[in-house]
Amino acid sequence: MNQERYTRQTILKGFGIEGQRKLAKAKILVIGAGGLGVPVLTYLNAMGVGKIGIVDNDVVSITNLHRQVLYGEGDIGESKVITALEKLKAQNPDGEIVVYNTFLTTKNAIEIITDYDIVVDTSDNFPTRYLVNDTCVILNKPFVYGALHGYEGQVSVFNYMNGPTYRCLFPNMPKENEVPNCNEHGVLGIIPGIIGNLQALEAIKVVTGIGEVLSGKLLVFDGLQHSYQKIKFKLQSENLELKKLQDFYEWNDPCEIVPTVETEEIQKLLAKNAQIVDVRTYEEFTNYHLPESIHIPLNELDTNSSKINFSLPVYLLCQSGKRSETALRQLKEKHPESSLFSILGGLNQYLAECS
Repeated sequence: MNQERYTRQTILKGFGIEGQRKLAKAKILVIGAGGLGVPVLTYLNAMGVGKIGIVDNDVVSITNLHRQVLYGEGDIGESKVITALEKLKAQNPDGEIVVYNTFLTTKNAIEIITDYDIVVDTSDNFPTRYLVNDTCVILNKPFVYGALHGYEGQVSVFNYMNGPTYRCLFPNMPKENEVPNCNEHGVLGIIPGIIGNLQALEAIKVVTGIGEVLSGKLLVFDGLQHSYQKIKFKLQSENLELKKLQDFYEWNDPCEIVPTVETEEIQKLLAKNAQIVDVRTYEEFTNYHLPESIHIPLNELDTNSSKINFSLPVYLLCQSGKRSETALRQLKEKHPESSLFSILGGLNQYLAECS
């Protein structure tokens, strides 16, 4: 360890050389390398955490760049974890960086999380948060939670020293149509930086023992008012009795097979004037869209589905493939005999393959 690099930390009263040693021995897993993950990774790495794991299977897109400041335009289409690995090693070669170019699933969660002392969850969806929570309860690992909504953010620490878990605060997963999506509702670039840095701070506090950890407290940040509020919640002891993961942590029916086509088929679909329905927002569509595609935002699909010819195959497209799956299920309910397909990976994958 390069002691000079960390001098301004080690001379800090209450932290000192011992705090730095604890960081150097720490093993922290970060779930996600996006808006929240980037500041978490950047600061934990800069401060000298000994081993950092990164779990993500996404690629860099141009819509990431206003908030995911670790990446640049030259990284568009590249794997986030591989790009992050290169830049973090250049920032600080002292620590070990381990990348998992995959999404967290029931098949790999136990195996991956076992190797780490603490988990920082920077994911952007409820299924992953519940999976992280349940895995951490089973393995008795604390995890630092962060979430965003418009100009606001939330931070807490769950399962810390047998304290409250995520399910003590949010017992049941909301339905998919009840959850705001940053692709549709947006996010101000600086807000993930603020919340991500607060998550990194909580991780440092858990590792070194300094300060008061946000266990049993939900910190709510309002960026427009620049206000902070703490909401207390209690342990529900039955939530610590979890012994195994659920079979399934996704919103849609695990037995349901969503018909998909690969993004490599898009050029063929365009050549034969296939019916491609883009379900992204007006802003996303204006910024970039495929020629001759039909634009119906997901939240207008019920009222504007008359634009679609259901006697022909319908190919649904969004930015990443998530909203197109939702659109497919929504249309299938009213048009069960129609041929509906979701384009796997969406425009993110298509543009990555074309670059």
